[in-house]
Amino acid sequence: MKKNLLIPALCVFGGILMFSCVKDTDFDQAEDVAATPIVELNLIHFDVEANEFFDDVTSTPRLTLSDTTEIRFLDDTEIQESLLRADFLFRFTNSIPRTFVVDFQFLSEQNEITYMTSTTVPAGTVESPATPPDFIQVVEGDDILLLTQADKVVANVTIPSANAELLGNLNLQSKTTYYLEIRERD
Repeated sequence: MKKNLLIPALCVFGGILMFSCVKDTDFDQAEDVAATPIVELNLIHFDVEANEFFDDVTSTPRLTLSDTTEIRFLDDTEIQESLLRADFLFRFTNSIPRTFVVDFQFLSEQNEITYMTSTTVPAGTVESPATPPDFIQVVEGDDILLLTQADKVVANVTIPSANAELLGNLNLQSKTTYYLEIRERD
């Protein structure tokens, strides 16, 4: 015996439609929606050997070494307008028996400093490298505008003294976390 299930299915479906409720929807709220992505990018990394702070040809110390990195992420106008905060994390390992001062200069296309920060890295040894706590620089508020004008970052590593017998390495690894708020623009 075959049973026709079409009529009972229609009755159930009709009952659901009659007893379901529809909440009023305010479509104007769609304009208030904002996406808040968090973007993590590597920034600078280097591994400098102690002998790079001494010029064997001229037998003179090089007390400052520089490394320049372009910041392409901040080129976009939408990113510049949406950036709320940037956290820079710098992690050092130093096996050179000297204390270092490391300056980070954020430069515009015209090589003007738009933002800068610095830190000190304690001396270490080859046997016992110094691993100081991570240096974290948080940029927000009015400083965000200065940061977004930067086209590149220059890391200047300064050593107080150097000679041909100096051993060890200075290692830097860093990343930046960008906090954005993307809204519909008028």
